[in-house]
Amino acid sequence: MEKRIIDVKTLKPGRYIMMEDVPCKIIGMTHSKPGKHGGARVRIDAVGVFDDSKRNLIKPAGDKVEAPVLEKKVAQVLAVLGDKLQMMDMTSYETFDLPMPDEQEMKAFIREGAEIMYITWGAQKKITQAKGSGE
Repeated sequence: MEKRIIDVKTLKPGRYIMMEDVPCKIIGMTHSKPGKHGGARVRIDAVGVFDDSKRNLIKPAGDKVEAPVLEKKVAQVLAVLGDKLQMMDMTSYETFDLPMPDEQEMKAFIREGAEIMYITWGAQKKITQAKGSGE
């Protein structure tokens, strides 16, 4: 579970950040101006990558935060087993099971033999895109 340190002022929506030791995707940011008694602050709204829970963080604009190093990989669907998918990584040929994603647009493209993109951080994995779905 690799992390790196980045400046708060370099963040923008769509990037990833660690909040409460959970990797999160930034969905919104607001900046406040520096005042008479303090510096500028940044409010970061994010959603957990693996648990889909919303989180907020308020930090001084000059601070540093941790960002997870997420790996993007490609896998092939070997079998659809009800609400689970059996998949094989296209580079390491490792097989593993993941739950079927909730998005209906993605479900339409998932079938045996289809390629999907997924992200991994440590032992956690999540499907992000089905090839051909155009997401």
